[in-house]
Amino acid sequence: MDGQRLKFYLPREPFEITELIPWVLGIAVFFLLPEYLALAARILIFIILVLSLDLIVGYAGVVSLGHGVFFGVGAYAAGIASVSLAIHDPLIQMLIAAACAGLLGLLSGAVVLRGRGLTLIMLTLAVASLVHEAANRATQLTGGADGLTGVVIGPLLGLFRFDMFGKTAYVYSLVVLFMVWLLLRTLCRSPFGASLIGIHQNTMRMHAIGTPVQRQLLFTYTLAAAIAGIAGALLTQTSSFVGLNTLGFELSGEILVMLILGGVGRLYGAFVGPVVFLVAQDYLAKQFPENWYLGIGVLLIVVILYARGGILGLFDLLVKKGVKA
Repeated sequence: MDGQRLKFYLPREPFEITELIPWVLGIAVFFLLPEYLALAARILIFIILVLSLDLIVGYAGVVSLGHGVFFGVGAYAAGIASVSLAIHDPLIQMLIAAACAGLLGLLSGAVVLRGRGLTLIMLTLAVASLVHEAANRATQLTGGADGLTGVVIGPLLGLFRFDMFGKTAYVYSLVVLFMVWLLLRTLCRSPFGASLIGIHQNTMRMHAIGTPVQRQLLFTYTLAAAIAGIAGALLTQTSSFVGLNTLGFELSGEILVMLILGGVGRLYGAFVGPVVFLVAQDYLAKQFPENWYLGIGVLLIVVILYARGGILGLFDLLVKKGVKA
């Protein structure tokens, strides 16, 4: 990929007015839907997680079936910090979670990223399986199959307690999401982000022009792991519980579905997919407790067949047709 093509991906303007839409909606939800703040906080947490997955899948082109393991490691790190180390400050817990997940990303990425295609995918799955089994066996530390209980979360900044209505959890998650989005937006629209797209599209040419491909992929993989760990810490802090399901393959599959639904390789696709998936899951699970996955499967098939760029891509297509008309 030459310099002229790379320039296409760099930002033409610092910010666009449409970028305010998610944040205006986020603030509106707090005031208009107070009874749904617990669900809304969970959606925000999964948006952060899907953003981290989009960084490696959509931009770097590294497909992973085990990305949920970093989420789980972050969740357990925050929980263990509270239960075993008596660290109850949520911000310190989050830093510990990001560090632990990032370290696992660095160590596993050094091995996983040596593979390509199916080999790489299976290696990500193998890492997730190993960590899941380790957490299941370390019952004294993690609680094993029963999960980690007794997690205590102190007031945020020493002032705001986590209440049963989810107000503090929602605002906290929204602020963290904004910080993560701002970081990834800056990164993806920088020359580094352009080089990631170049690696995704033509790795051999990026090698040829002197780009340190392996080093950039490892940095991106580690960063994505750390952000997933932050999302995991948020889940622990808002639920005061950690279970083995946070390390399971099912979670990794679900967040990949969320990313596909929203649109791969577009930061705002990560905002759309989790909202659609989790709201549909909440509704379908109430209406059809035993078969709600069927509805999600039908929705995914429709999006893949008729909206190749995800829901966000379909929206763009409709806008373009409207402009031409």
